[in-house]
Amino acid sequence: MTSIPAHLPLPTVAVSGGGNFPVHRIYCVGRNYAAHTREMGFDPNREEPFFFLKPADAIVASEKSIVYPPLTNDFQHEIELVVAIGESGKNIATEQAHRHIFGYAVGLDMTRRDLQMNARKQGRPWDMGKAFDESAPCAALVPAARSGYLERGAIWLKVNGEVRQSSDISQLIWSVAEVIQHLSRYVTLLPGDLIFTGTPEGVGAVKAGDVMDGHIDGLEDLRIVVKAD
Repeated sequence: MTSIPAHLPLPTVAVSGGGNFPVHRIYCVGRNYAAHTREMGFDPNREEPFFFLKPADAIVASEKSIVYPPLTNDFQHEIELVVAIGESGKNIATEQAHRHIFGYAVGLDMTRRDLQMNARKQGRPWDMGKAFDESAPCAALVPAARSGYLERGAIWLKVNGEVRQSSDISQLIWSVAEVIQHLSRYVTLLPGDLIFTGTPEGVGAVKAGDVMDGHIDGLEDLRIVVKAD
């Protein structure tokens, strides 16, 4: 007789000040900073934003370690502003978007770049380059009631104390409100959804033993250590 596996616990993100935010889905926006778009070989025009997904259990809390993943020789960091949805909605107008935001966090969209690029060349999905175990480190969420609606602020990532990425969230091609408006046309956004809003220029590889420190003004910092399998 085949046994039925026990239900796994729902992934959560810590909330600054106490509590946890249950994670429903993780949406990511591709190419949402002009300089990063150029470094990836594309023109940074305002084409409609596009989205991809990561599994909810790809979340890793700050001050934790992630394992260098298998089948890659190019494991890269992408520092991002994360937006947590607290109120459901579809076809949300940009001027109403802030009402649906629970809070914000610093996140990393970790990427097996060689797998992603090979898939792109072959016209195949990116999933194994983006949606793998421990690919979505995320610091504690700061409620919007405390942070206010974020439209600007420094964003940077250091690896072993050296600045790798540095920009300002005001440089997003599509603002947070516009991202929510576009995404909510495709899906009904629900409480528990996280949106990784895109990364600035300077993405690069990390190796086992590296320490990544991420920062966005007004939010809790993120620290992640890469370890060997």
